[in-house]
Amino acid sequence: MKRNEIKVLVITGFGLNCEKETAAACRLVGAQAELVHLTDLLNGTKTLDEYQMLTFIGGFSFGDHLGSGTVFANRVKFNLKEQLEKFIADGKLIIGICNGFQTLTRLGLVPALNGNYFEQECALAHNDSGLFRDDWCVLKAESESPCVFTKGIDKVRLPLRHGEGKFVATPEILAEIEEKNLVAVRYVDADGKPATEFPANPNGSLNSIAGICDETGRIFGLMPHPEAFLSPFNSPTWTADKINGPLPEEGEGVVFFRNAIDYIEANL
Repeated sequence: MKRNEIKVLVITGFGLNCEKETAAACRLVGAQAELVHLTDLLNGTKTLDEYQMLTFIGGFSFGDHLGSGTVFANRVKFNLKEQLEKFIADGKLIIGICNGFQTLTRLGLVPALNGNYFEQECALAHNDSGLFRDDWCVLKAESESPCVFTKGIDKVRLPLRHGEGKFVATPEILAEIEEKNLVAVRYVDADGKPATEFPANPNGSLNSIAGICDETGRIFGLMPHPEAFLSPFNSPTWTADKINGPLPEEGEGVVFFRNAIDYIEANL
């Protein structure tokens, strides 16, 4: 389909707060972005059929009561499950960022091993530090991953801000995620090696996992915020970077959204 006809759904409301940055990211790469309150989806004013990409955004949905993303995921699962099943079957894209990643895991949309959607297989637990972490991190994309959003990415620097970002799963689930290359991005240290120590691994995630996808590569969740690095001036080091040469035209988070819209333009 034509790039300027692609419609991205940005679900808002109930404590979510990254809607403007997420919409800006999608518009920056040529798509339309529509902000829709969750209530309008639950009451049928809007339906998922109208869109080619769905974003579960960052924030503090329902105040993180019962655990980050839990209440939001249940509201979606028990009201929009059939629409989501069709959305996935139609080959469309879903991204969950920070609180949205927490929601995806609780919905069972990632890793969804063997296509078993809506069965939770992993979670994001409290950071090992016991504290909310607001910082920048370096990620390395796994080249063998089927993830649509990370194609062509090597290393990327992104901001993060979360209190429950430690990726956890049973040894059996973790082994299958690794075997099927469903880890899309990992935290790495200054040498580019998987980070096991704080602060390069900001939360203690098992296997340094910062983001995973389902087996189709079309559903992707990550803890850091690509939508918060759309301009080089978002970087805390932009003044020093400018001394060393001209700044890039865009921030390092844009590529995730461009990859998504490129895929939709070519395949839907």
